[in-house]
Amino acid sequence: MKEMLRLILTLLVICLIAGVLLAFVNQRTAAPIAAAARAAKTAAISAVLPEYDNDPGSTAYTNEVNGTPWVFYVARKNGQFAGAAFESLSSEGYGGDIRVMVGVTSKGKMHGIQILKAMETPGLGAKIAEDDFRSQFVDKDIEATNWAVKKDKGSIDQITAATISSRAVVNAIQSGLEIYKQHREEISKTGSEG
Repeated sequence: MKEMLRLILTLLVICLIAGVLLAFVNQRTAAPIAAAARAAKTAAISAVLPEYDNDPGSTAYTNEVNGTPWVFYVARKNGQFAGAAFESLSSEGYGGDIRVMVGVTSKGKMHGIQILKAMETPGLGAKIAEDDFRSQFVDKDIEATNWAVKKDKGSIDQITAATISSRAVVNAIQSGLEIYKQHREEISKTGSEG
């Protein structure tokens, strides 16, 4: 009985020390991790938007659609609407959720995309984050483009052996573009002087 009590106390002390250490590490790393995430998002917004002279991070249009909040970061140049960036999600990726930052111009063209989060297969689906895949979206007309991969009779080239990942990116983009098109007028007026 004494031996059992000693083992229980030893285990309790080890667990207590581990718990305190984990709490300490979490407290020390939470702020830097959050700051790094904000910096990555800001960099992605900047990468997908056309040239601007305002702060899109503080000029945003927010709307909730079917319980999902949508935030459109508005870019302005010389006071005029230049474009908008938005984050979209698809849960249909091969490895789970895929988060995409999408930028559109005031002329209704895609300006670029950045992959924010993806757990796709290295060497296959992970290629969605490479320039070869992402560059095909630049200058696509948001109205005239058939937002599907070519395997589904669309306009977008899928990555060989990674159709699921490619399809998930396109679906995320299309979902966000539908919301953008529905609210384009309000978005374009966000942050205007008049």
